[in-house]
Amino acid sequence: MALVLVTGAAVGLGGDAACALAGVGHDVVVHVRNRGRLDRADGAGRWKGIVTGDLAQVEEIHDVARQAEAFGRFDAVIHNAGVMHGSDVATVNVVAPYLLTALMAKPGKLIYLSSSMHRSGSTELRRLATGGVSYSDSKLWVTALAMACASRWDGTSSHAVDPGWVPTRMGGAGAPDDLVAGHRTQVWLATEPEVVPADGGYWYHRKTQTPHPATLDADFRTRLVESLANHTGVPLG
Repeated sequence: MALVLVTGAAVGLGGDAACALAGVGHDVVVHVRNRGRLDRADGAGRWKGIVTGDLAQVEEIHDVARQAEAFGRFDAVIHNAGVMHGSDVATVNVVAPYLLTALMAKPGKLIYLSSSMHRSGSTELRRLATGGVSYSDSKLWVTALAMACASRWDGTSSHAVDPGWVPTRMGGAGAPDDLVAGHRTQVWLATEPEVVPADGGYWYHRKTQTPHPATLDADFRTRLVESLANHTGVPLG
C-alpha cells in the first residue's frame, strides 16, 4: 500500500482522490486549511494523518511541510490545492507546490493539478513579483514546474494532470466533464507502478497530451525555477 499526501483535501477533487485512495487501503495524509473544513469522516480512522495550514500564507506553507515530514517519505504527493480568483492565485497554485516540493523529502511521484486553461497562460514571469497572475498563468507555470521536476531526482517521477472542467465548487454546477473521472488519473498515477512515460507527462483521463510549448522549453523551465527560488529564498535542489 502507498503512503500518499493530498493537499486541498477538504472538498472537491482533492477530497474525492483522498477518499478513493483510502477506500482501497492506501495510507492517506490529508492537508486541509483547518480541521473545521474536514467533513470526510476523519474521526473514524479513515486517514493516516491530517496536516493543516493556509497555503496562501508562506509561513504556513513551511509549517505544512514540517508537519508532513513527520510521516516520512511519501510514495506520492498530489498537489491538488488551488484557487481560481483573487490575489492568492500565484501563492496557492504555484508557490505552495514549489515550496512543498523543495522543502520535503522527494516522494516516488509528484503529481501537480493543471488545467486546460494553462494553454492561454502567460510566460511573463515578472508577474510573480509584480502581481496580476491569472489562473491560466498559474496553471501554465505549475505544469512547467512538473515538467522541470521530471527526472530531476533519482527515484522520483513528476506528472501534471488536467482533471477536466468538472462540477466542483470551483468548476461550477454546470461544468460538462465527468466528476468521477476528474480524480481517477491522480489516483492511478499515485499508485500504478507501470506508468508510461515513467518519468512524467501531461495527462488527461489517463492519456498523455501535448501541453503548452513553454512547458517543454528547457530555458523557460529553468527561468521559472530560478524565479521561484529567488521569490521564496528556497532553492529547488
